[in-house]
Amino acid sequence: MVAITLPDGSVRNFPGPVTGAELAADIGPGLAKAALAIRLNETMMDLATTITEDTTVAIVTAKDDEALELLRHDAAHVMAEAVQELFPGTQATIGPVIENGFFYDFAREQPFTLDDLELIEKRMREIVDRDEEIVREVWAREDAVEHFSEIGEKYKTEIIQGFPDGEEIRIYKQGNWLDLCRGPHLPSTGKLGKAFKLMKLAGAYWRGDHRNEMLQRIYGTCWANEKQLKAHLLMLEEAEKRDHRKLGREMDLFHLQEEAQGSVFWHPKGYTVWLELESYIRKKLAGAGYVEVKTPQLLDSKFWEQSGHWSKFRENMFVVPDEIPSTDDDAPVVSKDAKLMAIKPMNCPAHVQIYKQGIRSYRDLPLRMAEFGCCHRNEPHGALHGLMRVRQMTQDDAHIFCEESQVTEETTAFCALLQSVYQDLGFEDLEVKLATRPDVRAGEDATWDRAEEALEDAVKAANLDYEITPGEGAFYGPKLEFHLKDAIGRTWQCGTIQLDFVLPERLDASYVGRDGEKHRPVMLHRAILGSLERFIGILIENYAGKLPLWLAPIQVVVTTITSDADAYGAEVLETLKAKGIRAELDIRNEKINYKVREHSKAKVPVIAVVGLKEAEAKTVALRRLGGKTQEILALTEATDTLASEAAAPGS
Repeated sequence: MVAITLPDGSVRNFPGPVTGAELAADIGPGLAKAALAIRLNETMMDLATTITEDTTVAIVTAKDDEALELLRHDAAHVMAEAVQELFPGTQATIGPVIENGFFYDFAREQPFTLDDLELIEKRMREIVDRDEEIVREVWAREDAVEHFSEIGEKYKTEIIQGFPDGEEIRIYKQGNWLDLCRGPHLPSTGKLGKAFKLMKLAGAYWRGDHRNEMLQRIYGTCWANEKQLKAHLLMLEEAEKRDHRKLGREMDLFHLQEEAQGSVFWHPKGYTVWLELESYIRKKLAGAGYVEVKTPQLLDSKFWEQSGHWSKFRENMFVVPDEIPSTDDDAPVVSKDAKLMAIKPMNCPAHVQIYKQGIRSYRDLPLRMAEFGCCHRNEPHGALHGLMRVRQMTQDDAHIFCEESQVTEETTAFCALLQSVYQDLGFEDLEVKLATRPDVRAGEDATWDRAEEALEDAVKAANLDYEITPGEGAFYGPKLEFHLKDAIGRTWQCGTIQLDFVLPERLDASYVGRDGEKHRPVMLHRAILGSLERFIGILIENYAGKLPLWLAPIQVVVTTITSDADAYGAEVLETLKAKGIRAELDIRNEKINYKVREHSKAKVPVIAVVGLKEAEAKTVALRRLGGKTQEILALTEATDTLASEAAAPGS
């Protein structure tokens, strides 16, 4: 007898072993038709899995969120089958699920084209219509190696040969096609549906190693139904319109170029946005009791070795030897005894050096030390992406040195500060994740127990809903991640606070406690915006370039209808500037509609139109970006109104 407990608590008894498909059919024909897989003791399994003992089982259908990963995995397999049917001799390597979709890497001499994607997608739909049964088999290692070697799949052969001894070799067949895979999979290709689309082509090195062969990668997206697919494609279309790189050019904010990979050239207008955002954050920090510091860009490698960053992040650090000047006019020479210096990738060790100057007392704590710290990280060229992924970044970084008893209060205060900043910047929807100890980490398990418990207590005290993400913490401590949602539903992880017992120990930071003895402070590593570059990119895309008035680089453009109003236009300009408004004057000999259209495209929030009538009445006609009407106001009223609207939040 096998007793199966269902999610609603009910129990179904069977005289002997039963498959997931048989269980679904026993519950009802509708569920049998909709079933895609089972969740057996919280592990996703094929519907054909045989249940041999009492256990808890849930039937997974397309309505379940977890089904998406299953569908996307099968879409990758169906794509690989289609590719190998259409282009014989192509080798399929690996095809994992990724966010919103999947990809598969192929080895083929002739490059795929965008036209090929249409053919592949058409064949995928045919494979779905065939409704090929998907069957799992377990093969002996030598049989698997022999099979894939015989059909010329050297990459699959290499994967199998790399498996540890005793690992099960699972093969999934769909029709006449088969693939090496751990699974699980759908019961047949027909269950996949047709809510998928192939998106783009890219190059990818085998196993991600630039020393290996270059493969061709095909990306696709897959969803549970057509409605979800259309919504995703619409979001991508909207995202393309909002692309910060495109808007950055149109608004003349910044540019990037090959000769400075991953570093941003900020133009006057873009740097104005930067300065306004930095000034806003600086005021918020001052109000929250932070002190601001500035630390060196170049530090001796010993600090990074002591902190543990050297062993974990060395390959992402820019490292230079300490050059010894020669005695003649030749170039500097490098002594064999020269120290290694590293351009800082983060600010933590440098802040500890400031903390350690002099003797600290418990009366000095908490010490909230902030820095707009310029950091460098040697990101791969292929990973760079506009402002979102750079090599040179400035972080709104801070470290709070406190006693362990102050962790909850300081974390709660930080959460409140972060929420107020995000709300001021237009982000109301926030998700919080508690990331716990990773596999590779510093510190003892007992220390991690204390740290994780303290941080979880703090987020509860802050009255924030959160979810736990196991294994995603920093190498020195657990962290809270703050994910904000933008105007088109994308999420961005920006803010973070990390609780650290490890670095103060490694870098020998201490304070004298109430008992007169030395103690280690707790370090709270925290940021709200994260990288200013990235956050400005997020702001540009969230607002589609239509930045709030206080952040807009040019807040008002005064434009004249005829040259007779030029003198009054200059007067309006000076009046606005006197109120602290960033304004420009456009007296070009162009039609007013052309000028309005041009400034609207540049995302200027307000256009003040003046002609002879306005000059005589001392008024202005205000046109708001995106509006279809204009507002006639007296000059003094208009400037007062705009000055009030242009003030940064909290000013």
